[in-house]
Amino acid sequence: MNEAVIHLHPAGPLLALVGNPNCGKTALFNRLTGSRQKVANYAGVTVERKEGRVQTPQGKSLRLLDLPGTYSLYPRSPDERVTCDVLAGRAIGEKRPDLVVCVLDATNLRRNLRLVLAVQRMGLPCVVALNMADLAAKRGLHIDTEKMSRALGVPVVRTVATKGEGLDELRAMLGQREHWPAVPAQGEPSTDPQDQARVNALLHELGLDQQTPELPSDQLDRFVLHPVLGPVLLAVLLFFLFQAVFSWAEPPKDLIEAAIAWLGTEVGGLMPEGWLRSLVVDGLIAGVGGVLVFLPQILILFFFILVLEESGYLPRAAFLLDRIMGSVGLSGRSFIPLLSSFACAIPGIMATRSIANPRDRLVTILIAPMMTCSARLPVYALLIGAFVPQRQLWGGIQLQGLVLFALYLAGIVGAMAVAWVLKRFTSGQQTRPLMMELPSYHWPHPRNIAIGLWQRAVIFLRRVGGIILVLTLLLWLLASFPGPPEGATGPAIQYSFAGMLGRGLAVLFEPIGFNWQISLALVPGLAAREIAISALGTVYALAATGEDTAQALAPLIAQSWGLPTAFSLLAWFVFAPQCVATLAAVRRETGGMKIPLIMVGYLFGLAYLASYITFHVSRWCLG
Repeated sequence: MNEAVIHLHPAGPLLALVGNPNCGKTALFNRLTGSRQKVANYAGVTVERKEGRVQTPQGKSLRLLDLPGTYSLYPRSPDERVTCDVLAGRAIGEKRPDLVVCVLDATNLRRNLRLVLAVQRMGLPCVVALNMADLAAKRGLHIDTEKMSRALGVPVVRTVATKGEGLDELRAMLGQREHWPAVPAQGEPSTDPQDQARVNALLHELGLDQQTPELPSDQLDRFVLHPVLGPVLLAVLLFFLFQAVFSWAEPPKDLIEAAIAWLGTEVGGLMPEGWLRSLVVDGLIAGVGGVLVFLPQILILFFFILVLEESGYLPRAAFLLDRIMGSVGLSGRSFIPLLSSFACAIPGIMATRSIANPRDRLVTILIAPMMTCSARLPVYALLIGAFVPQRQLWGGIQLQGLVLFALYLAGIVGAMAVAWVLKRFTSGQQTRPLMMELPSYHWPHPRNIAIGLWQRAVIFLRRVGGIILVLTLLLWLLASFPGPPEGATGPAIQYSFAGMLGRGLAVLFEPIGFNWQISLALVPGLAAREIAISALGTVYALAATGEDTAQALAPLIAQSWGLPTAFSLLAWFVFAPQCVATLAAVRRETGGMKIPLIMVGYLFGLAYLASYITFHVSRWCLG
């Protein structure tokens, strides 16, 4: 598989942040550089090195790399190899760092200090950022930074990255190159049997070798990780999440829908009849506006995911699911990449670099697109809103939220079934015990939550204003030309290039209940899932007549489709391959076209089979 490619950069001092996973390294990087990288409370967030600029009090601008978290300099997975190659000067197009900033979790020095010793053996100048010092103080761990500095032979700065404490002192130190301590290389950085003895001696010297008392996190884990209560709590949290996606999103969604309808009416009234009016009203407003209304639901979904990340709950979820995932030939370590795929499959696929076992990593990549990414949410929301009534069941449970939960569950069950099949044909029979850090619980930091939501909103709006806008205009062009012949009685789109393409595709998709409009919308949907909504909006706006053009898309399709067709389309989107960008990411991570082609083939086959069964069973049940 390919390693991360690091591009050429300008000359100048190069600094590298190195630390164990979950030591607050990326939070420190954000504070030092003003970057807005995502911060989460579990290992594997930084799956490739990221770069920013640090401004020092001396007026210098220094390059700073945020390298993937690692427990040692003996690489066991692709992301750890990125860190080792950069530090050793083996990264293509990148020089060896002039200074390494070792970020230590002050609450767990026994494990973190071994990485400092490994960096020193490489002969790299090194300074230590003693992070999370406030949490250590709350636990009764009082660390003498001056004594620690003398014992290690490197400067030590006390920091609290989430609050910005100690950052000025660290910047000042980074700007004083003459004070960067140089040490001679001492051999291989990966292993030294004396390391643990040195760490124990240092902890004894600092008075930190005594047993720490039981923490509140340990007490809470008695319930969260309970073999019965733990899975029940996880199911309740996920169920509540999908209920909130519908119930909380309705007011802002109604406002956006009303604004788009008003805009379409006003703009249409100001423009004369003709192709330009059709382009703006039927193409831009009907197409792009139909996607914008789902922004509240996407942000609500991400809000809950970010809260679970920030709190430290997600590694516990991986632990709880380890037994289930082991039954299909995976370990709980695959949980984090698969969970990331609910946001977008691309970062989820990249996050598989933290999986050391090559077979497990490949299987996780193959099933990651079956996790329901946020781009599918607009499609689900449209169809559920159009065909599932707003009805409360027992205990105030929303029927629409229940259906959405079932769709996400179907994707998960399908992915586990594929993993189980692959287990039968690959070397997945052996047991791989899960070893991962369970960080302390934290209250979610509002700043990090706000940054995460802002990033997701910007990404969504850029897609709407970029690829979705371009393809919507292209679809309008295909749907508007050529014009209808003399004496034509049907809508003009039926005689256009798009109409011809849609009718041709309908022959293939008719057995699963798709009409020509749906078949046409699936084509641009290969570029991005949300485009299927804008494509349907454009097609139905051009196909409608009279007052129907002012209607929202949901009532239009509710009148045009039967319930079996809606269910069949939902089944299609549960399994169909994701966007072209996802396939490109798979090609990059696997080093060729073989795995992407296998992925496309089996996902299209599953999607067609699931839609066929769903359509015909629904027709039979509905009589």
